[in-house]
Amino acid sequence: MDISDLRAFVAVVEERGLSAAARRLHLSQPSLSQTIQALEKHLDVRLFTRSSAGVAPTAAGMTLLGEARAVIARYDQALAAMAKHSAQVGRSLRVGVPLELPPQPLAGALASLSAAFPLTVVEIRHLPTARQIEALHDGELDVGLVRERPVGGRLDVSIAIEEPLGVLLAVEQADAMETVDGTVRLDRLSGLHWLGFPRGGSPAWYDELTAVLRSHGIEPGPPESYDQDLLPEVKVAAVSAGGKFALAPAGRLDPLPNSVRWLPLAGRPLVRRTWVAWAAASRRRDLAHLVAALEGAPELHVGDDL
Repeated sequence: MDISDLRAFVAVVEERGLSAAARRLHLSQPSLSQTIQALEKHLDVRLFTRSSAGVAPTAAGMTLLGEARAVIARYDQALAAMAKHSAQVGRSLRVGVPLELPPQPLAGALASLSAAFPLTVVEIRHLPTARQIEALHDGELDVGLVRERPVGGRLDVSIAIEEPLGVLLAVEQADAMETVDGTVRLDRLSGLHWLGFPRGGSPAWYDELTAVLRSHGIEPGPPESYDQDLLPEVKVAAVSAGGKFALAPAGRLDPLPNSVRWLPLAGRPLVRRTWVAWAAASRRRDLAHLVAALEGAPELHVGDDL
């Protein structure tokens, strides 16, 4: 049992469910579930009662909650105190994250950062792409995970994630859909309503995606159709009602209800890219380590800490 296990346990209690806690921690739900099960086995107690409404801590869970919060607070206090005596970077690293970011590689990159730079405190900020780019230019973010490539020379950029998108359909429509080798052609979705996202959050990605939809005979609807991103649960519920489709990578919204099915798109016409962006003038070693881990590269030449 380590500090990350305790943070995971506290997150499940505070979010009252594994799905919401997994999103908060940027972990997959199965991975988080395994962590909780391992904790219960290690402590030989049942920490949660589970029901269709979610999870609730048992009496043993409430006891652990108080202890876990105290340990986490003391741990963070110790790191902050030692930062004053260390030559390592001991300040916060502000990381922008979009909605529906896959748990990997961010979770692995953060774990690698924590091991290499234990005094760096990561602050996760959930922001749309356009707001992240503004915050990077204004010095309000150190690293951004964005859905379009920023232009100009003030930011360095690298690809972090590429996700071919498939389609979510109500199971009745999925069963009736003509498929080839288990894939569906994008033009077969013509006549269904696309559950989109606000253009203002990521204009270039929105324009790229809607141009591909239109080229396949799908009218996306006016850009003002949505004034905010739909939560995954809301999106799945809307799809299950029929007459609509949503786009998502394979497994991103698992487990899906029996009323909804995911199908891959023939020819991979839509690929969602997530870029990692940071100030070109940065000389932070912890930032360089995080970017390299996100890239899966052994080294990234961002420069040495001054």
